[in-house]
Formats: sequence, structure tokens, C-alpha cells
Amino acid sequence: MLKRFLAPALATLALGLATGGLPAPAAANTLAPRPAPDFTLPQRGATAPVQLSKLRGQVVMINFWASWCGPCRQEFPILDEMYRKYRPMGFNLLAVNVEPDPKDADRFLAKTPASFPILLDAKNELSKLYNVNAMPTTVLVDRKGNLRWVHRGYKPGDENEYLNQVRALLRER
Repeated sequence: MLKRFLAPALATLALGLATGGLPAPAAANTLAPRPAPDFTLPQRGATAPVQLSKLRGQVVMINFWASWCGPCRQEFPILDEMYRKYRPMGFNLLAVNVEPDPKDADRFLAKTPASFPILLDAKNELSKLYNVNAMPTTVLVDRKGNLRWVHRGYKPGDENEYLNQVRALLRER
């Protein structure tokens, strides 16, 4: 499975660098604010798709993940807690599964449930648009729809940086 992800990820990196996509890998990068690429993706268990531009006015965390990703398993419960706590303040979290078969996501979520929306990017189109080349990759978008931070990978303790950034974005008007 890892090989299945790495080949498209390397192509994504080359495409991203050639087209001005997100920066090359780093633990966390502060980005010069620029519009986040808009997208519409199907939501697991819902009939209506989710469109990023319709979430303007909210702070949005986009978390790209896969069922085979150990760090994704570690951070999912933490992200769920963050979502539940900050959602009433204008925070939204979109978890984008990058696997071709949605049944992989279903099996993962049966063991690790989440209250936030799960989006499906089976063809990795959004992953390419956002230059995802590490699992997980987490992007923060401000209330105006601008990219502000990108995190590649996850290790315990990274959630403190997520929280600081989310709180800072929630305070902005």
C-alpha cells in the first residue's frame, strides 16, 4: 500500500513545485496568505458534497489521511476532540481520505470514529492540487479562505502547534 501512495506522491511533488503548489516537505510551514484552491468532494455518508468556498467565514483544517498511516491513527482522536471543542467558535475540520477504495476508510472509521466530515479523494485530485506528499498532511485555512499553515507528518505533541494556530486564526476577523 505504501508503494501505491509513494509513486503518486512523488509525481504530486514535482507537479506542485512546477505549478507553484504548496511548499516542499517540512514539519510545519507558515505560508504567505494566498487563496486556498477551492474544491468540491463527496462526503462519506452524505448526499451533498462539501465545497471549501462555502465554508468562508470559518477557520478550516484540511487533514489528508489514509487508513494504513500510523500517525493518522494517533492524531484522529485528538483532531476529533479539537473539532468538538472549537466547532462552536467557527472551526471546521475536513478529513480527506486519499485511498482509492472507500471501504478502507470505512474499516478505519469503524475502529476510530470521528464526528467531523470525512471527504473522499479516491482519484487523489485534491491531494495533487494541495501537493500532498506525506501522510498525514494538514492544512489550515483562515476565515477569508487563505492558506496559512501546512504540516507534513504528525508526531505526538504536534497538536499543541495545531491548537495555537487554530486559536490564532479564530481570533482574527
